[in-house]
Amino acid sequence: QVQLVESGGGLVQAGGSLKLSCAASGGAFSCFAMAWFRPSPVKAREFVASINRGGGATYYTDTVKVRFTISRDNAKNTVYLQMNSLKPEDTAVYYCAAKASWTGAPTTGYAYDYWGQGTQVTVSS
Repeated sequence: QVQLVESGGGLVQAGGSLKLSCAASGGAFSCFAMAWFRPSPVKAREFVASINRGGGATYYTDTVKVRFTISRDNAKNTVYLQMNSLKPEDTAVYYCAAKASWTGAPTTGYAYDYWGQGTQVTVSS
């Protein structure tokens, strides 16, 4: 059973930065596509960013492009989300997700098999 544990959330002022981490255990991390999601008024889990198993392909929702960077360290079984130039509308619980995948990194929540408990990010104006 794959377990995902997020960390790194907190309170930050608008324009600030945070780096989220998601540590995985119980599976072959290098075989998983990884992603970050957050809830929105219209979706329980809105796509933020994803990365393929090797780290060579990344995908972002338009609202975070340029500001956020997803990366992974397969030796540490960890995926990261570097968030810069944070805005109050980025306030949310951020969830890490994993899916066994040979290629690609899905951008839809239903494609992912494993989820973490989430970490709260609050951006004050």
